[in-house]
Amino acid sequence: MTKVLIADDHPVVREGVRRILQGAVEMEVVGEVGRSDEMLEAARRLKPDVVVLDIGMPGPDFFEVLEALPAACPGAKALILSAQPEEEYAVRALRSGAVGYLTKGYAPADLIEAVRRVAQGRRYVTAALAEQLALGLVSEAGKPPHERLSNREFQVLRLLAEGLSLKEIAARLVVNPKTVSSFRARVLQKLGAKTNADLIRYVIEHHLV
Repeated sequence: MTKVLIADDHPVVREGVRRILQGAVEMEVVGEVGRSDEMLEAARRLKPDVVVLDIGMPGPDFFEVLEALPAACPGAKALILSAQPEEEYAVRALRSGAVGYLTKGYAPADLIEAVRRVAQGRRYVTAALAEQLALGLVSEAGKPPHERLSNREFQVLRLLAEGLSLKEIAARLVVNPKTVSSFRARVLQKLGAKTNADLIRYVIEHHLV
């Protein structure tokens, strides 16, 4: 029996995912949470085989929880189920520890297949994403500038776009405000931007929030 933990801040989505997965006889939903920090605590307690994880939950950034999951629950596999487009988030999520990535526009049967595959220790990506990954291996040309950002720089970019101050970002990431300022400077340089308004415009244009 594959034990699944659902982590999404929308109760309607959690309910839908639970009903879909319970339709597979070999799957058991052992818990549901609405915050990323609650996910780590639930993973420690419930020992799931697979965590179906949304990107935009309240709490610590999903990069952080992905990296913390192996320590919280060794052997648990993270499957990202997100409304965010594959081309903007999937590769970064996979590099940060996720085993699969699926957007919420796919059919219930795709979700069941994705959970089955990651539970077996295999990666799950859609055909469209596999093609993008293959093309990315062939050539780095034409990639948008934000793909050159480190995970921490990407976090800072998203938080700045949400309107947080440097002090607020520092508190969220548990770092010094001067460190955040340094990350901001690197983000501005890499994206060819001059102000926070430029960053917000960039994030909106590339659908990063």
